[in-house]
Amino acid sequence: MAKRTSRRSGTGTRGKHETPLLDTAGDGLDVLAGRGSGDTVVGLHEAAQARYLNYALSVITSRALPDVRDGLKPVQRRILYTMWQQRLRADAKPRKCAKVVGDVMGSYHPHGDAAIYDTLVRMAQPFTVRVPLVDGSGNFGSLDGDSAAAMRYTECRLAAISAELLREIDEETVAFQPNYDGTRQEPVVLPARVPNLLVNGATGIAVGMATNIPPHNLGDVATALLNLLDDPDLTSARLARDVRGPDFPTGGQLVNTTEELTQIYTTGSGTVRVRATWEPGDRRRSSKTVHVTSVPYGVNKAQLVERIAEVVVGRKLPPLLDVKDVSTDDVRIELELKAEADERMVMAYLFKQTPLQTTFPVNLTCLVPTEQPGVGRPERLDLRQMLWHFLHFRLEVVTRRLEHERAALGKRIHILLGFEKVFDALDAIITLIRQSDGKADAAAKIMRIFGLDAEQTDAILELKIYRLARLEILIIRKELEEKRERAGRIDAELADEERRWQIVRDELVEVRETYGEPRRTAIDGPADDEMVFSADDFIVDEDAVVLVSRDGWVKRQREVRDPAATRLREGDALLAAIAGSTRATVVFFTNFGVAYSCRLIDIPATTGYGEPIQRLFKLKDGERVVTVLGLDARVTGAITATPPATEPPCHAVAVSSDGYSLRFGLEAFNEPSTRAGRRFARPARSAEIVGVAAITGAETLIAATREARAMLCEAREINFLSGPGKGVLLIKLPKDRDRVIGFIASRGDRDLLTVETSRGAEQTISTAKYERAGRGGRGRELLQRGQFTRVVPRPIGTPVLEER
Repeated sequence: MAKRTSRRSGTGTRGKHETPLLDTAGDGLDVLAGRGSGDTVVGLHEAAQARYLNYALSVITSRALPDVRDGLKPVQRRILYTMWQQRLRADAKPRKCAKVVGDVMGSYHPHGDAAIYDTLVRMAQPFTVRVPLVDGSGNFGSLDGDSAAAMRYTECRLAAISAELLREIDEETVAFQPNYDGTRQEPVVLPARVPNLLVNGATGIAVGMATNIPPHNLGDVATALLNLLDDPDLTSARLARDVRGPDFPTGGQLVNTTEELTQIYTTGSGTVRVRATWEPGDRRRSSKTVHVTSVPYGVNKAQLVERIAEVVVGRKLPPLLDVKDVSTDDVRIELELKAEADERMVMAYLFKQTPLQTTFPVNLTCLVPTEQPGVGRPERLDLRQMLWHFLHFRLEVVTRRLEHERAALGKRIHILLGFEKVFDALDAIITLIRQSDGKADAAAKIMRIFGLDAEQTDAILELKIYRLARLEILIIRKELEEKRERAGRIDAELADEERRWQIVRDELVEVRETYGEPRRTAIDGPADDEMVFSADDFIVDEDAVVLVSRDGWVKRQREVRDPAATRLREGDALLAAIAGSTRATVVFFTNFGVAYSCRLIDIPATTGYGEPIQRLFKLKDGERVVTVLGLDARVTGAITATPPATEPPCHAVAVSSDGYSLRFGLEAFNEPSTRAGRRFARPARSAEIVGVAAITGAETLIAATREARAMLCEAREINFLSGPGKGVLLIKLPKDRDRVIGFIASRGDRDLLTVETSRGAEQTISTAKYERAGRGGRGRELLQRGQFTRVVPRPIGTPVLEER
């Protein structure tokens, strides 16, 4: 065993920048590095880097990305090739999918049977691929998201168009490589006559890259290929006029402009917007219907209907009364509307709020052939490059096919020349054979006497007796003439590239005429009269009250006579009762300095306990609502009186537990937020927001701390921040010994802050009892002994709105 250097033994040294060695003989680190106990030790990071690189290349070239030539991933190619070998052609009797999957896994694709079967199923689903390559028999799933039946229950065979991918496979048109165990040969690529990559598209995620190629219309792609043959200088922008845009198997309508689609095909990436198609239906006395006739590609129809039903149940779109899925083989979703409803406005709302309109990110990344067979280079291509690679691949296939046919013709002509040479001397040959000592002796004599080679002689000796008839020589000579004529044409074609390009053209025309179909996806672009609407247009404007509990339960009610009598869970308490229009916004401020806002109409309506606020927003662990404000103008009008010119009329003040405070505007929260909310403050890591109050700036802040200190100062002393921040010091607190427990924004001597002491008593703090001081001091000490334990919640009265 070779001597190894080790830091531990002290027999070697290591420089400052030297890689650490795996120096424990025979331990698990050597195994991780892929070394035996007698091999040279390598750095762990080097071994990991090399192995990860191998893994990444394997995923990119052998799993996730399609080949630009046949548009297939390895597993798809292996499935089609196995079915071709099993003679499961379009006119054959279907065979169990389990048999196909087993043969593919055993011979070519040593991965899980579930992955192979899923790929087979996708190639057979007419709503997944534009031109199915597999003809499935049985349950192969549905547009509603139903999965296919188990492989033991389904059968399959190749679709008719798959023959165009495989018919030249036995003519030495493509390279072959050993399978995973070296017992068989598999094709590196299929000799596809169909531009399958653009026609059926592809989706895959590799290491550090991905592909997402949408399906296209076969006729459009073939036309672009023919035009590129006529003029090789055409650009992607010009070819985009022929391809026009994706053609999804589920139909739909593209709403991208022509310029946007051209940009996608020029750069190889972009986003396609596709929406459902619809048409007016029957009209009744009090209602009318709209029929959705197609859905966007990749959308689960059942989930789409559920989303529309949620809009109906939540009364988010009052003109929409009901939704029904009455689809058969064709998509047909029936929407019932009020008789006076505007169909275009209703559909515009549904396009924006439901999956009736989606986006498809385009990424034209695929494997480009290299000089080394079986090894592709990942590259993002534009439209012209994709078409160019396919055309030159077809030229190569045609050339190799002609060469294969010419070689076969040469062999046959050679045999026929031997027949022709000896036919007039059949009697002599028969006599010679009868006088020979065997086949070898007869062959040697024939070759010596008639000047034939071994191949010709063997064919003569294997000649059947009926071929000795006199008419057979005429048939042989006719065949010889035909073979020579065909060989001459092939020689001319092999010598003239233009003639081979003509063959490529003729085959493309044949494919287009045989398999071309009308487009399913309309390309109308954005409508000039497309409805522009606001979500408020569909909200019934009526008064409502939102009730929020301390534990984070929220509900909406039409009217509340006594908030204290509202139904709450045991141990819970009412935090706020906010009145306002259903079109108005309500804002939930949390202790983490984040505000969540939504329309009152979005709050669930119920007389029960309500719903957890987590159903509406995505609160973090430990985050809780501390204040709720309504932004109805009839309520906020009271806090908009003559603010300074540099401050917005509607703003608020927040105080954190570490004694800091800030003022900020409320206009930014007037629109509904995302589920993640909007940040309004950035408290220190060890602090949290204890409350928020809407103010005009003329109020007095009254804050109390746990160590029984109080701060009374003018609200205008608190700096106004245009963005979230920590704020300025309101009251100076001893480090780690005190914290602010609450505050109010007092508008007069009657506004009291009531706190509970550690002895169970209550104490009030107001501007009538104590003088104001400047912010930033230690405040006023109110107790000699004891602490303030909590701020007593102020009574919540019945919310009252001003008259409209």
